[in-house]
Amino acid sequence: MKDKLFDELVASVREGGAILKGKTPPSRTFVVDEVDVKRIRSQYQLSQSEFAALLGISIKTLRNWEQGRRTPEGPARVLLMVAEKHPEAIWDVVRSPSSR
Repeated sequence: MKDKLFDELVASVREGGAILKGKTPPSRTFVVDEVDVKRIRSQYQLSQSEFAALLGISIKTLRNWEQGRRTPEGPARVLLMVAEKHPEAIWDVVRSPSSR
């Protein structure tokens, strides 16, 4: 490994250690907003069982999210964000071919 590259790597590791110890603030932070599942469902004006069926999830999962026992993660979180911001996309995808 070249000396310059090695020195940059060591400096980076030291900076990370200082951030973890609280001696240096991170250069950037990311804030991930929570998904308000109950509010999203209310926008659709659907019951829990209808909304769960719409998203293809179990009603138990939906209830756990709405009651704060669990938090949607990964693809489910993205699906809920799409459902919130682009409801027409959700309806377009789930409508049966005969109703289009």
